[in-house]
Amino acid sequence: MPAAGVILDCPSHFDVLDFVQVVADHMGQVGGLDGDATHWLGVALRESVINAIKHGNGEDRSKRVVVECRLEPTAKPTELVVRVVDQGAGFDPVDVADPLAPENILKPSGRGIFFMRSLMDDLSLQRMPEGGMEVRMVKKLV
Repeated sequence: MPAAGVILDCPSHFDVLDFVQVVADHMGQVGGLDGDATHWLGVALRESVINAIKHGNGEDRSKRVVVECRLEPTAKPTELVVRVVDQGAGFDPVDVADPLAPENILKPSGRGIFFMRSLMDDLSLQRMPEGGMEVRMVKKLV
């Protein structure tokens, strides 16, 4: 299987979500994920991009969201690595409310990071030195 990677540099607009889904489906297939794993990869990636557009960039179309999907290592991939970077102010992940807490159960939002953490094998969130947030997710291929 040849190594593959895709980088998208998108405006902060929800119209890009359909294209992001196509990329997730393609990368899941290239990585050899089954249909269910590819579906959940798409859900996690869409949640991350929605958060970047809505919360990170405040739906400011002049700000960008960069999505990078690549198979690693190059020679014989064992994982699919996904990065989503916005140009917002960033946040401290510790301050994110627990969506399973009784006071949050009925809230209509606030579960994106929870879903990403549940659906992927690894998730890290960090402020970028130049500003914005980076969400890094890993899905194991084997």
